[in-house]
Parts: sequence; structure tokens; C-alpha cells
Amino acid sequence: MPHSSQAENSSRTQTQLRQLVTALDSGTSQQVHHMLRTLSPQSIAHLVESSPPHIRRVLWSLIDEDVDGEVLQELSDEVQAQILEGMDTETMVSLVEGLDPDDVADILQQLPDRVMAEVLSAMSDTDRARVEGVLAYDEDTAGGLMNTDVISVRPNLTLDTVLRYLRRHEDLPDSLDALTVVNRKDEFIGLLPIKRLLTGNPGATVRELMQTDIEPIPADMSDTDVARLFAKYDWVSAPVVDAGGHLLGRITIDDVVDVIREDADHSLMSLAGLDEEEDTFAPVMRAAPRRAVWLGINLMTALLASFVIGQFQETIDKVVALAVLMPIVASMGGVAGSQTLTVVIRGMALGQIGRNNLSWLLSRELGSSMLNSLIWATVIGAIVAWWFNDITIAFIIAAAMIINLLTAAFAGAVLPVFLKAMRIDPALAGGVALTTVTDVVGFLSFLGLATYFYM
Repeated sequence: MPHSSQAENSSRTQTQLRQLVTALDSGTSQQVHHMLRTLSPQSIAHLVESSPPHIRRVLWSLIDEDVDGEVLQELSDEVQAQILEGMDTETMVSLVEGLDPDDVADILQQLPDRVMAEVLSAMSDTDRARVEGVLAYDEDTAGGLMNTDVISVRPNLTLDTVLRYLRRHEDLPDSLDALTVVNRKDEFIGLLPIKRLLTGNPGATVRELMQTDIEPIPADMSDTDVARLFAKYDWVSAPVVDAGGHLLGRITIDDVVDVIREDADHSLMSLAGLDEEEDTFAPVMRAAPRRAVWLGINLMTALLASFVIGQFQETIDKVVALAVLMPIVASMGGVAGSQTLTVVIRGMALGQIGRNNLSWLLSRELGSSMLNSLIWATVIGAIVAWWFNDITIAFIIAAAMIINLLTAAFAGAVLPVFLKAMRIDPALAGGVALTTVTDVVGFLSFLGLATYFYM
């Protein structure tokens, strides 16, 4: 979205919030209710998420019942959980009525198992079967992402027959760009694009015009891999099959956009050790404990770096300039390592990095780091020599910077692969681990060389 458009949307949201707060403060809830009725479910959801908790509760109570389910599905998982908390089973069933099975499954997964079972048992047999079909798969897989609302046809039908069949439907699924072709065993065969259906000879059969070079998506494929396929082939929708090739449902582009957004949020929030579903307006007692964990981890790594510095206290006491220059080596290593770490994590997320090309990437990063370390070691060496009039300390900081930048490049390339092999999220733990490495190696090399030359 262009920057100007983003600014306009942000300004519009803030204006609407100001109007809502003013109306609520004056006690005219009817005005707020009228204002909400003029907005789309997506806009209402954005307003709800942009409001502090006490205003959220009031806004939710003023949303019309015929759109509250659509609003709920647009909210983040954490805000959904806040709204669903304490809601009775009958209200929940009414809330999710009419939503797609995949959206219902996403909402139900915010509930305790007991409550989820109660809501499912209160649904109609048809709706329950569809939702349970999605719940049978992990929410981060194609099966958990798919919608079971799919239109399938047999290959021996004529296009005219298919068109008459479609006209009998009161409504068609969203993002319908193709019909799924299956055999009598409900096994996937191919796709019949809507444009071919509309422009083809009415007497032609589905078999003559369908596409058979389409590979369906396995139900157990991760949602990240699904998003990668959609981006690669510019799909609008794609069929999902089980291990036996039987059609289960389809995934549409709107669900994939949500996955891409969640992955982007995860990458950004993980840099600070936070959850991608972190609520901007979460209460203090909910937000503080989550942040405390990573603050504690960071404290431990900082203590480790301080311990290393403490081992060279006599050297620092003798050469006071070392205390002034220490942060430079660690800081440069941290920045260089973060650059490599970001490139590698992004490459892993895009599926571009594997055993075949990791060694080349490592060599490239080491080569780039060596070139940069020589350049900036020369610069800092010259500055320090002029500043303290001491060639020895200039050489020490230059050598330490080369060592730390090379170490940072190596760690930045290897750590994500190691963490992933240990089933630890590189985006979440990579930054903390890298900072520890660059701080410890930076201080150790700088103060170790200083001890060797001065003591």
C-alpha cells in the first residue's frame, strides 16, 4: 500500500476513534451504534483493535448481531479470546453461524476444549461435520487453513450441464476461479477454470477443457509452504487433498494473505522476543509477564559479557582508554552479525537455503565481512592512533574488530541453521544468541589482546 494511502487510513481511523470516544463520553451510544452500522466489518474490527480495553467492550456491545461474526473473524487471536471470554454457548453458536468452516475453526481454537465441545455439539450436523473436518488438522497446516465449501464436478459432464448445475446454487463460494474435477471415488483429477467454462463450447465436456497439470496441496503441508506456492504461481485458490488423493477442500488467497501477514508480524515481533499476536492495548498485567521472560534472558547474557570484562579488570585499570573503546568492537560485531542473521533467516523463510548452497552463502558472508572489517578496522585504527597517540592500542582495536566481524558473520550464518535443527525458532532466539556471541568475542578479543601487549 502506498505511504500516502497508509497515512490516510491511519488518519481516518484516528478521526473515527475521536468521534467514538466523544460520543461515548457524552453518553450518546445511539450515535456510536449508527456510526458502526455505516462501516464494513473490517473497518469495525480495526477500530476495536485500535481501542483500549474499556472502549472495546462498549464497542462490541453496540455491533449489530448480523455482522458481529464477520467482525470477530477479522480480529487477532488475542483480541478474539478477550471477547469470547465468559460468552455462553448459545451466543457463540449464533456468532459463528454463516461463517466459513475454516474461520469457525480458527475462532473455536481460542476456546478451552470443554467449551469448544459444547459449541460443536450445539451446531447442526452439517456445520459440525464441516468444522470438525478442518479441526482434524493442525491450524498451521493446509488442512487447518482450507475451506470445505468447494464445488466439484465429474469429467464426463458437458459445460452446459455444469452451468445449469451452478445456477441451482443460491450462492457460490468466494474467490471461485475454478471448479474442482474429481472421479467417482472423489479423487482429485484437475481444475476447470471459470473462464474456460464461460467461453467454451457448451457441448464440450469437462475432460476436454480441464487442466490436469495442477498439483493439489497435501493436507499436512505447512501454511508457510502453502503461502510460498501461492506467491510463486500467483494462485487465487488451490485444492487440498488427503494422503490418498481424495479432495478435502480448497485454500483461497484471502487465507494465504493472513498467513503472509502473520509470518511478517512474527518476524518483526520476534526481534523483541514478543508474540506476533501481541495486543497493542493489552493490560499491564497481561503484557508485562511476556516481556519479563526475554528481559531475564537478556540479563543473563549481559551478565556473561560483564563476567568476561571482569576478568580483565587489571588491564582496564592500567589502560583507561580501553573502557572508552570497548563498546565500539562489540557494537560493530552486533550490527554485522545482525545483517547476516537477517539475510539467512529471510532465505530460510523463503525456502531458498539448504545444504547445497549454505556453504556458498557462508563463504560469501565471510568474504563480505572480511572486506568490511579491513576497511573499518583501518578507519578506527587511524582515529584511535590520532585520538590517544598510541599505535599499540590502535592496532589492538583494529585486530579485535576484524576478529569480531568475522565471528559475527560466521555466527549469523550458522546460528539460524543450528537453532532450526534444535526445533527453536531462529527469528525468536537468533538475535539474543547472536548478541551474546558478538559481545563475548568482542570483549574477549579486545581485552585479551590488550592484556597481551600491556601486561
